[in-house]
Amino acid sequence: MKILRALYIFYIAIQFGLDEFCSSNRSLRGLRAIIRTVFFARSLSRPRGERLRLALQKLGPIFVKFGQVLSTRRDMIPLDIADELALLQDRVAPFSSEIVEKILEQSFDGNYQSAFKDFNFKPVASASVAQVHFGVLVNGKEVAIKVLRPDIGRVINRDIGLLDWFAMILAAVLPDGKRLKPREIVSEFRRHLNDELDLMREAANASQLRRNFIDSPILTVPEIHWDFCRKNVMVMERMAGIPVSKLDELNAKNIDLKKLAASGVEIFFTQVFRDGYFHADMHPGNILVQDNGRYVALDFGIMGTLTEIDKNYLAQNFLAFFRRDYRGVAEAHVNAGWVPKDTRIDDFEATIRSICEPIFDKPLKDISFGRLLMNLFQAARRFNVEIQPQLIMLQKTLLNVEGLGRELDPDLDLWVTAKPFLEQWMKEQVGIQGLIKQLKKEGPLWTTILPRLPRLIDDYLSKDSNNEYEGEKERIKDLNRKVRILGLTTAALALCVLALAWFQL
Repeated sequence: MKILRALYIFYIAIQFGLDEFCSSNRSLRGLRAIIRTVFFARSLSRPRGERLRLALQKLGPIFVKFGQVLSTRRDMIPLDIADELALLQDRVAPFSSEIVEKILEQSFDGNYQSAFKDFNFKPVASASVAQVHFGVLVNGKEVAIKVLRPDIGRVINRDIGLLDWFAMILAAVLPDGKRLKPREIVSEFRRHLNDELDLMREAANASQLRRNFIDSPILTVPEIHWDFCRKNVMVMERMAGIPVSKLDELNAKNIDLKKLAASGVEIFFTQVFRDGYFHADMHPGNILVQDNGRYVALDFGIMGTLTEIDKNYLAQNFLAFFRRDYRGVAEAHVNAGWVPKDTRIDDFEATIRSICEPIFDKPLKDISFGRLLMNLFQAARRFNVEIQPQLIMLQKTLLNVEGLGRELDPDLDLWVTAKPFLEQWMKEQVGIQGLIKQLKKEGPLWTTILPRLPRLIDDYLSKDSNNEYEGEKERIKDLNRKVRILGLTTAALALCVLALAWFQL
């Protein structure tokens, strides 16, 4: 089955003339000549960008998502291709109104009119996994209704299985296969895609993000109408706004694009470092801008999470980069276990410096992050840096944020915009503020453990005192008394510190 699917992918690529993209590779020119000879009857009158978009649509949702990511990297791909791939963000061919009505009937026990006063069966957006309709609830509220594509789970699982098969081959064949962890990356991708197949989960994601930014002046998230949500139907507040990619309309509304670009960077770093919970599918098709310049987030199927260890590691690396502390970057990699412990720090530091130093003091428009990432990858290969699958979505989101920033303000300095935010976050994690915050967080646990500590120590030592060494009983009892005193003193001091921290808050 996987072989048949692989052959089908190859067939679609040939049908739409995607071998044209290999013409710059000398080693593949002979293969392309053979393809041209065998498939001489094919028609390639359409532009290459359109052919690529149609091929990705034909191959299904995973390939559509790949095209969505590519469309945001106008610095890495030709503009004609980027413009065409941008159509994948919300213009995938919709499924019929008959299918939509059938799904609604099944979801609302044969009577969807009991939920909706009005339902527009013409979709306003159609994406790879679901499509969106407008409607009005029976209580009069205007809503957006997201309906999952039928049989989409089977399609995604089939292609993910094929990707895993390719990844297994790469892991076995490539010299860097083990370090790159291709199967782990596919597994991470599978997990996030499967999350998109449950719209109740997506509704919960939206609700969490809304709560995180409920008082934010720069981001708003639609309210979820839980009574009308199902696994394959999600109902949320209808949001008005201009797609962030329509710069002419934003300018007509006198929206400050430079401020908008800076706000996008702030939103990203707030999600990552304050909340450890971020929107991981931030392509322009999922973002609106209100007349007051505030962002509106849409489509919450893919969300990323970070542990405290991940956040601290990332913050240390970002700040070290911003300060040009390349030794700090190298040491952070070693301490995190991303490179072997026997790595020569000075050599690793020099390599990082040679890659990153040229990009500083330049506006975003003059920085090729694609080239930077390629150079960093080569350095990682030399020093056996291990790919971290849990951060793949974060890396993808950062690329999306950069692409958006480039569109809104080519002169945006990403470093200058992000550095103050990261420095403030680090201040809150270390020093007195960090200690007080941690004590408050751990306070309930310590108030439970500390009163029991002397008894637990006493029980342990009393048990040990009944061993075969009878002559040591008195010494153990004396030690027991001292430990009890020490335990009580420690408990008292800890409670004092905790109380002091609590009152200072």
